[in-house]
Amino acid sequence: MSEIMPNAMPAGAPLGFQPVATPSRPGRMRHLMRLMRSQPLGALGAVVLLIMVLSAIFAPYIAPHDPTHGDAAALYRPPSATYWLGTDAFGRDILSRLIYGARVSLIIGFGASVLGVVVGAAIGITSGYAGGWFDTVVQRVVDAMLAFPMLLLALAMAAVLGSSIQNVIIALAMPIVPRAARIARASTLVLKTTTFIEASRAIGCSNARIIITHILPNTFAPLLVIATAYLGLAIVQEAALDYLGAGIQEPQPSWGLMMSGSATSLALVAPWIVLFPGIAISLVVLASNLLGDAIRDVLDPRLQRTNI
Repeated sequence: MSEIMPNAMPAGAPLGFQPVATPSRPGRMRHLMRLMRSQPLGALGAVVLLIMVLSAIFAPYIAPHDPTHGDAAALYRPPSATYWLGTDAFGRDILSRLIYGARVSLIIGFGASVLGVVVGAAIGITSGYAGGWFDTVVQRVVDAMLAFPMLLLALAMAAVLGSSIQNVIIALAMPIVPRAARIARASTLVLKTTTFIEASRAIGCSNARIIITHILPNTFAPLLVIATAYLGLAIVQEAALDYLGAGIQEPQPSWGLMMSGSATSLALVAPWIVLFPGIAISLVVLASNLLGDAIRDVLDPRLQRTNI
């Protein structure tokens, strides 16, 4: 229950005057703590992602060794005091490569999910609002893109564009575009028949203003949930591209690249080579899914808990 803060007695008030009490709004920190208590799993996912992002940002200060430097005298070293997570086939420190690899994997994951959702939202909102033949043509193209599995479409795009980080982001964003477009279009079809949209047309608002001012803000919540959900999926797809040789190339560290090539054949001899990158990918996927579910619960009034 919010605290009651009485107003100050105004100067010259008559005797017996009772000021009206006004409730004080809780601060942002207090509201954040309430959200964390009501969504503990989502808060845990956010903390895990934050730790990984900070580790990637401050990698030069955290990593104990050079991620690209190999030591011929330290091949296949198991976890020890010198190499906390062991070394790989080239004598490179696994922990250092994990920390630096977070940069590549998170940049690609965030970049692909944001780019795919933004482009898909623009296509879906425009198509749903315009309607008619334009909507029909766009949706048939979207259906054709949805007919391809995500990994197959990303692999084809990566093979055409090349193996740079920018090209991998574009390749992984392409399969997200039609899925985000479908969600944005469905929300737009519902919104454009509402009373406030009709009122905006009646007072002479242009279509562009209606889309930007009214439709886009009301589709932000489901698009934000989709972006967090596809963050983990984009990182998994990036790892798959690296494994198939169409993603990031050596010597640049990447979680998927650490699990590719001869690392899989050496899993029984030196399991730490593939174990720790797999754990890192699993943690990011789990954290992004937990955060996405929490955001959905908070933003969707039908799913909000009574204590929020």
